[in-house]
Amino acid sequence: MLGLPAPAYPLISLIPIDGKVAEYEYGNRTYVHDFYQVTLKSGIAGDIIYGRNRYGYTQGTMIFSKPGQALRYGDVRKVSGQSGWALLFHPDLIRRSDLGRHIEAYPFFSYDSHEALHISEREKQLLTNLVDQIALEYRDNIDTHTNKLILSHITLILDYCSRFHDRQFSLRGNDHMDMLSELDTLLKGYFEQEKMREQGLPSVKYFAEALNISSSYLSDLLKNATGNNAQRYIQDYLIEKAKYRLLGSDARISQIAYSLGFEYPQHFSKLFKSRTGMTPSEYRKVSFKA
Repeated sequence: MLGLPAPAYPLISLIPIDGKVAEYEYGNRTYVHDFYQVTLKSGIAGDIIYGRNRYGYTQGTMIFSKPGQALRYGDVRKVSGQSGWALLFHPDLIRRSDLGRHIEAYPFFSYDSHEALHISEREKQLLTNLVDQIALEYRDNIDTHTNKLILSHITLILDYCSRFHDRQFSLRGNDHMDMLSELDTLLKGYFEQEKMREQGLPSVKYFAEALNISSSYLSDLLKNATGNNAQRYIQDYLIEKAKYRLLGSDARISQIAYSLGFEYPQHFSKLFKSRTGMTPSEYRKVSFKA
């Protein structure tokens, strides 16, 4: 697609981002790749569309994608000093490795495009050095140790990116607190408007879409701010609503379960006990006695 020579190694490739790549006309087309992509862009402006979300990238931006994700590039243009790289690796490279078994532990592969990682010059150089080591391995040193060394460097890159993402969460504290406040408003509205009657239990996906972020990003945001992931946060809110209804009415347990969006009352009882240590009936009795 870019007019570059075939990769020297069948399952991994490093594409340097320079003037030639920056000038490539991607066109108004959607691409679905069958490989993982870790990309660092500098000196290039433009946007990438993932699904219905758009992200404009400029200096020191990292973007991640996994096999099967749809991407569309638009308005790609040079700014100054085009540089960066795109590290591409096929799932077969990692399939039988520890990295392959734990690749889902790096949730930024599932992030929407507007949730890209922004890194400093020092961080950029650190990651570029690791990428250069990978290129050296597959271009000049192919032997029985090549795969192991390449995988160790990819893992190290992803581990550093995890650290940088955590830092980015911390630095965006005010924005995240605003988002958490908006989430609480959405949760409150979900129950006040009785949306559970039509849509069932509130889901992470529902609120992530309402906030225009991905489910993975929402979970990471909440875990960083509260210690709980998005599902646990929503369930805790649900349990508080259940407690209020258990003590504020004489409705049967099954009625309360249905009113909260549970399809089966036993699922409500199981969740309630896992969070409180008591069944709904036991909670109601103990609270009335108190």
